[in-house]
Amino acid sequence: MTAFDFADVEAFLDSHPDLFEEYLVRRAKCDQVSRWLKEHQSSKVSTSEERRAAAKEPLWPSSAEGLRRRSSHMELRRNFARSKATTAHRTYDEHVSLSEHESQSSMRRRALLRKASSLPPTTAHILSALLESRVNVPQYASSAIDYKYRLKETNEREFFLELVKDISNELDLTNLSYKILINVCILVDADRCSLFLVEGPAHKKTLVSKFFDVHSGTTVRPSSSTLNSNEVQVPWGKGIIGYVAEHGETVNISNAYEDHRFSDEIDKLTGYKTQTILCMAICNSDGEVIGVVQAINKNPMGTPFTEDDEKVLQMYLPFCGISIFNAKLFSESRKEYERSRALLEVVNDLFEEQTDLEKIVRKIMQRALTLLQCERCSVLLLEDIDSPVVKFSKTFELMSPLCNMDRDISMEKLSCSDWLINNSIAELVASTGLPVNISDVCQDPRFDAEADQASGFHIRSVLCVPIWNRTHQIIGVAQILNRLDRKTFDDADQRLFEAFVIFCGLGINNTMMYNQVKKTWAKQSVALDMLSYHATCSKVEVDRLKAAKIPLSSELGIDEFHFNDFSLDNDAMITASLRMFLELGVVQKFKIDYEVLCRWLLTVRKNYRTVAYHNWRHAFNVSQCMFVMITTATFQDVLSDAEILALMVGCLCHDLDHRGTNNAFQAKTGSALALLYGTSATLEHHHFNHAVMILQSEGHNIFANLSSKEYSNMMQLLKQAILSTDLTLHFERRTKFFEHVLSGEFSWAAEEHREVLRSMLMTACDLGAVTRPWEVSKQVAELVTSEFFEQGDRERSELKLTPAAIFDRNRKDELPALQLEWIDGICKPLYQALLKLNRKLQPMVDGIDGNRVKWQGLCMSYQQTRRASESSQSTDLGRNTDSSEDTETFELPKKAEKTSQVKNAEFGSKSDCREVLRFRANKEACNDKAASDDSKTSSGKK
Repeated sequence: MTAFDFADVEAFLDSHPDLFEEYLVRRAKCDQVSRWLKEHQSSKVSTSEERRAAAKEPLWPSSAEGLRRRSSHMELRRNFARSKATTAHRTYDEHVSLSEHESQSSMRRRALLRKASSLPPTTAHILSALLESRVNVPQYASSAIDYKYRLKETNEREFFLELVKDISNELDLTNLSYKILINVCILVDADRCSLFLVEGPAHKKTLVSKFFDVHSGTTVRPSSSTLNSNEVQVPWGKGIIGYVAEHGETVNISNAYEDHRFSDEIDKLTGYKTQTILCMAICNSDGEVIGVVQAINKNPMGTPFTEDDEKVLQMYLPFCGISIFNAKLFSESRKEYERSRALLEVVNDLFEEQTDLEKIVRKIMQRALTLLQCERCSVLLLEDIDSPVVKFSKTFELMSPLCNMDRDISMEKLSCSDWLINNSIAELVASTGLPVNISDVCQDPRFDAEADQASGFHIRSVLCVPIWNRTHQIIGVAQILNRLDRKTFDDADQRLFEAFVIFCGLGINNTMMYNQVKKTWAKQSVALDMLSYHATCSKVEVDRLKAAKIPLSSELGIDEFHFNDFSLDNDAMITASLRMFLELGVVQKFKIDYEVLCRWLLTVRKNYRTVAYHNWRHAFNVSQCMFVMITTATFQDVLSDAEILALMVGCLCHDLDHRGTNNAFQAKTGSALALLYGTSATLEHHHFNHAVMILQSEGHNIFANLSSKEYSNMMQLLKQAILSTDLTLHFERRTKFFEHVLSGEFSWAAEEHREVLRSMLMTACDLGAVTRPWEVSKQVAELVTSEFFEQGDRERSELKLTPAAIFDRNRKDELPALQLEWIDGICKPLYQALLKLNRKLQPMVDGIDGNRVKWQGLCMSYQQTRRASESSQSTDLGRNTDSSEDTETFELPKKAEKTSQVKNAEFGSKSDCREVLRFRANKEACNDKAASDDSKTSSGKK
């Protein structure tokens, strides 16, 4: 045997490159090719060589006939290097130089920035243009399958190079997977192929196939919209696919049903019988398994896969691994670009809208649904960020339009869902400040399955993170549910959502600060208004009152239920107020300085406006009613000293700075009071805050000698007393109060029952005019009616609205009937319930009954007068049939409309109830005055 020197062999191979290439294709192993690629990966081809090579031969053949064999292995390597060096980030003009491209890009960018600098109203469009990607993904069509088969038979080297070029520049993972499967089918003559890619973290890997059982004759790719629905997942290490992925070994099976790792489930579903299998791992440049390719049933059918099939597949799959790695890398870069763009668009949204909390939160949730591709997003804001108790005050909810719901669920139901308000996961995140990512809620003990069923929305996975403000305080919680692709939220989703929520926190915090500024402005406006109108009493007034002799209660007549509200002048009411405080013993018990008490009373009187009814006289009459109930009815035996003092102070302060208009009027006009306190108990909150302001003024604190605990308790009692004069709260509480009293379950020892009783006492005193003697009650009704008519006039002139019946001076004849409804529906049940607790309140019930008879007489008189008027009109109308018919068709609807408006005015809005009650009383008085001649007739009928 002749011995060859290595130099001679190398010289022979250099002179016969075709022979070497063919031998390499047939004999080279996968590890040898990989090692060769690693060694030559860093080597670069000079620009001049590339240009010369490009001039000699085009990169891609223009036609099938244009393909020819390369002359050397060096040219093959250079051609492959050029194909990999072709940039994926091509510009719009591929023929311009790099410097020219940079120049054009800079010019476009400067032009866009010049447009953006003027800040037009379309800033969102300019931002979108600035963030528009300048990257074009190259698209290369595959050669025809028939051409590949023909090339395989005629030129194996060109065939192999064609398969490599087919996948080398493909950066779309879906298209790449499809090309790989088609090429593998052709390469090993397989009937069908499947590609499984590794997904998931290292501790929870899975194999996912979006293209399953692709055969070599496939010409149309599956629609991208159906990719997720056609996914096949294989657990790591399970079955033949999992075994190959876990161990990295090649599996070649001649009879699939004889292998214990094979599962025939797919065959049963598809009716296709698997006979032979060739399964091989796809690795990246680091040797890590990133996928598995599986070829099924070599053609002709029944022929096993050969060793040559394994070798050629081992040579091709490293190129597939490189292409898959590049495609995944490009896909991740695109995702990061889209995420960064979305975050910048969120910033744009925040600066565009900072005045409306609901609008900005809705924009944020819309961005979150789009960015994270989830079914549902929720934002829950804390009621008090400084409180250790987690309680959400506002909840915002948005459902993805791409979410496939089994049944329609209205957003109103979702926004009021108990699952949102009582969400233990959200409460946990708000209390700990740590994000919670639950991949399977059914396996988590913190999840409430019953609430999930009750909401009608099935939850699979939850990602919940805290929302921080600029001072790093938790102001709420953001939460997304169920990825649209039915996968779990991974670490990348969590990091993105946390970054996203940072911007949300800034936007929400800025909006809340804006609302606080608005409230501060409203508060300042109210304070300036009060200061411009009110002032404290003078020292002369205090000294005069301090030196005055205070008459006894019997001399003043304030110890009687049937007290005349108009028997005392302004100064006498001040001395009577002093007498009530002295006789109740609260001055001595709470060590109230006498001069401070005098100054406080005079200032309180001065802080009532000169309106028709809600003035200082009304406040004094309410306090006198409370005084007589405490003393004459002996409620002082069951009420504590602190409760008595709070109730008396509350009565005197319960209508401080009343403007002669009700809560509904404040809301309609958008007054500073409505902006400051909202539309719920607007005036009552203002009365309490005004009382606090007077108490905090120098020399006015009658609670100065109380301890810190006593003072806090006293202020709480005072607030409850004043707010309870809002009839909305009265309606909410009176049902339980009536039940406790009528059933005999009322307990003086239960604090909850005592609080309700105090509220009922305040309401009974506030409406006490209905229990006064008829002449007094009628005069009070005239005052209330006058004040209400003034508001109705303002509604008609300023707001261009038609006032309700109780505010319309043109409809005063309708008031007696309304007054009867008010007495029967509101007043009498309250006093009867109190009478059951204390029989000494019988005079108040008797007063109501007597006044009701008077109102009944007025109502009957009005009805008789109306019937007589209608009768006379019908007589006149009978003379002219045509005019009679026309009048009837006009008048009857008007009457029905009038009745409907009266009922709506009385019972349609609870915010008007308090004024409705007083209005009815006053209107009754007004009706009595208008029908003063008929009152004698009514009493005679009685």
